[in-house]
Amino acid sequence: MKIGMILDEKYPPHPRVKNEAVNLIEGGHEVVLFCLDYTGEAESEIMDGFKVVRYKTGNIVRKFSALAYSIFIYRMVMQYKVKRFIREQKPDALHIHNIRIGKAVLKAIKGYNGKIILDLHENIPEIMKMYHHVTHFPGNVLIYPSRWKKWEKKLVHESDKIVVVTEEAKDDLMENYGVEASKILIVPNSVQPSFYLELDLKQQIIKRFESSFSLFYFGDTGIRRGLETAIRSLVKLRDAIPTIKLIIVGSSKSDPFLKKLTVDLGVSDYVAFEGFQDEALLQSYISASDICISPLLRNRHHDTTYANKIFQYMALGKPLIVSDCPAQKRIVKEADCGLVFEAGNVEDFSDKVLSLYNDKGSRSRLGHNGSVFIRDKYNQAIKSKELIEFYHSIS
Repeated sequence: MKIGMILDEKYPPHPRVKNEAVNLIEGGHEVVLFCLDYTGEAESEIMDGFKVVRYKTGNIVRKFSALAYSIFIYRMVMQYKVKRFIREQKPDALHIHNIRIGKAVLKAIKGYNGKIILDLHENIPEIMKMYHHVTHFPGNVLIYPSRWKKWEKKLVHESDKIVVVTEEAKDDLMENYGVEASKILIVPNSVQPSFYLELDLKQQIIKRFESSFSLFYFGDTGIRRGLETAIRSLVKLRDAIPTIKLIIVGSSKSDPFLKKLTVDLGVSDYVAFEGFQDEALLQSYISASDICISPLLRNRHHDTTYANKIFQYMALGKPLIVSDCPAQKRIVKEADCGLVFEAGNVEDFSDKVLSLYNDKGSRSRLGHNGSVFIRDKYNQAIKSKELIEFYHSIS
């Protein structure tokens, strides 16, 4: 079966898109990816085993993407490109990644007889409420999360199948949109076996932190990610653990606030802001750490999803400390691979770090449990089987 994936972003990188496409190809399907190009070259090529078709898109259109459900410009431009993609590639099914381009796809598929699959990576209408460009002028008078939610509901009901990341996201769709359970497929984010089988460790990174007791965080550093909790904990932890180091790989507009916070608290010597790094270095940073963290703050979006990073941490045998957002809490409890603290509670986070610091045996046991869980139950090759079988069923 020829599956046309629709992604209104550049590619690469996009781990979820890549993982699903690679596994579908391994399952005997053909995948061709629609994506955007902002460089002006718009070259198409075979990448990661599938065809990547890039459509030239100006930066002005990119900026209008935030207004996808406010004014018609983004929808009209994307509608034309999607129509062209369908006409030229002739896919048997369309697999839409997220809802931003959803309205354009619905407008573009008149006369198209293939199946429509909507892949909801996250709860966009909820997460938008926390974006700076949505909560501040002029976004606060131009962008309406309620309108995005209305269109999400419409897309959910007009699609033939919905793909979500967690059990909690499935429950949310059933409860709030009245979607039948049989229409929803759970394909969690995880890691390909190659992530833990093909290690390429950079010794210079490992040596930099070998004398530290390191907490590691990877990804977006926005306030909602909870890094403020981890930074504030260092005021207490530096006395009990003189060698403690919080390693942060990632960036966001919140970085100036977080860096100032470390100075104000007098803990800047205990934090390593590494900024954005090539994902190829992730294995080395994880290997250099003692504990890996995901301190997300609670909200409806975080409660129904989890970050891919926790599986990367687990795959390399590191114990986790995560906040009590239900989805990630459930995984950590099921795998018995770490400790859970109350989101935003600095004292509770500190206590969990001290508990693992003082018990090397627990760190080893929890890390081992996580790696076994990924290898035996939760790697991408295993968790994509239902998606592959679904596409077989409609071939």
